[in-house]
Amino acid sequence: MATLTKKIVLFTLGGVILGVVITLLLGTAGVQTSTNESCSSCHVHPESEASWKKSVHFDNRSGTVTDCVACHLPPKEQPVRHFTAKARMGIKDIWAYIFKDTDSIDWNAKGELEHARGIVYNESCIKCHRNLFPKGVSDDAVTAHLYFEDHAEDLDLQCISCHLDAGHFNPDWKHEKMTGVPMVSDRPKYESAAVVDGFENYIETIPGTSAAISMIAVEGGSFNMGSPENEALRSDDEGPVKRVTVSSFFMAETEITWDQYWAFYSETMSEGRTPPEVVYANNTRPDLDAVTGPTPPFGIPDQGWGQGDRPAITMTHYAAETFCQWLSLKTGRRYRLPTEAEWEYAARGGTDTPYYFEGNPKKFSQYGFMRGIFKADTAVIASNIVYAGNSGGRSDEPVRRANPFGLRNMLGNVMEYCSDWYDAKAYSRLADGAVDPKGPSEGSEHVVRGGYYASDAADVRCAARSHTRHDDWLRTDPQTPKSIWWYSDIKGIGFRVVCEYEKQ
Repeated sequence: MATLTKKIVLFTLGGVILGVVITLLLGTAGVQTSTNESCSSCHVHPESEASWKKSVHFDNRSGTVTDCVACHLPPKEQPVRHFTAKARMGIKDIWAYIFKDTDSIDWNAKGELEHARGIVYNESCIKCHRNLFPKGVSDDAVTAHLYFEDHAEDLDLQCISCHLDAGHFNPDWKHEKMTGVPMVSDRPKYESAAVVDGFENYIETIPGTSAAISMIAVEGGSFNMGSPENEALRSDDEGPVKRVTVSSFFMAETEITWDQYWAFYSETMSEGRTPPEVVYANNTRPDLDAVTGPTPPFGIPDQGWGQGDRPAITMTHYAAETFCQWLSLKTGRRYRLPTEAEWEYAARGGTDTPYYFEGNPKKFSQYGFMRGIFKADTAVIASNIVYAGNSGGRSDEPVRRANPFGLRNMLGNVMEYCSDWYDAKAYSRLADGAVDPKGPSEGSEHVVRGGYYASDAADVRCAARSHTRHDDWLRTDPQTPKSIWWYSDIKGIGFRVVCEYEKQ
């Protein structure tokens, strides 16, 4: 009996000692693997350390240095989440270091907000920044931080939505109200609008600005609107297919660019929130001087991707309609957003396949059964469309191959507004043989078409439909009332214009 008791004591003591040793080893390993040097040894992002040392988390007046794990792991006060996240991220980095070709990784996409939201934690930010209203903070910051305190949980707000550059410096990121007007162009200004004598392509020259818009003559005709039930990766709101006829119209060759949008902004910008008059109300046109344009956005809304000929983004549907109103008054022609029927007819370019080029959406898609082993066939789609498979997480200049009508980037790059209200059952209410349909007479969200740079191949098909998500796209806007001009939470949205053709 004594011998048994002695063995139990020895085993217990040995277990305690072993437990202490394991705990010490794990603690030491935890400390050693939490150093910046340890993170950098496997995390092979070529600019991470350099951009961190230029950020306010390293280069600041107080001399305080914020380490990698302070942002990229939950606080240690939440041990389960902390060590689970550490193990998951550590395994992922080690796997990439050993097995992946790191030169092929799209590091630009890793710096975008969509990726950062999954590797930065609000609790870690707040652990250090306990006082969100320090002395000297601006009134705009007070408003934003009060909004964050009230809505962080119910709207899933994250600190990095506004402070993306806090941990890694980005010279193009601005978190302040834009002042002035970005330079549009140093080209001479046009004195008059283009002369259009017939139904042919033309370059619209906007009087008083250096901006011009290439317009393509789209001959009207009939087509099958929507997708058949056997089309791969279709959605229910794309049918039933209806035979629709559209009249001839002119459509912009590309989405409206920043050069063109800033020309509008520079002439109409205001700090007021008074809506402009309804264009053509009672068959009359408001005075050009009555058009009230956008208030300044917070930060340059190009996301640091570049301006010039890149598509203008983040404006609301209301702002896009106001641009059309301004353009109509400047040129004397009637410009507007395309109807959904006009948009799909133009995107198809006379084809009736899922895309305006040959290809199976299932083979193009990034998702699906066994896709992790058998990669998507991207060669054809990537040469035509800016989408998730080739965009690097951002829009591009409209240089992709034109469709049969001569229109560029109708699919992918950025989503495009249509004038129609969205209704999932709109096609079931559409008469077969309809001429120039305009969609429902009322609704809560507008149709957007074409998909964007983060869309899968399924969502850049000609028939794919989507819609605005107005409230969700304004989640992080702290203003009261929220902006009617700029969205705070969507980057892949833009528009192109059509001009009505009036036969002589």
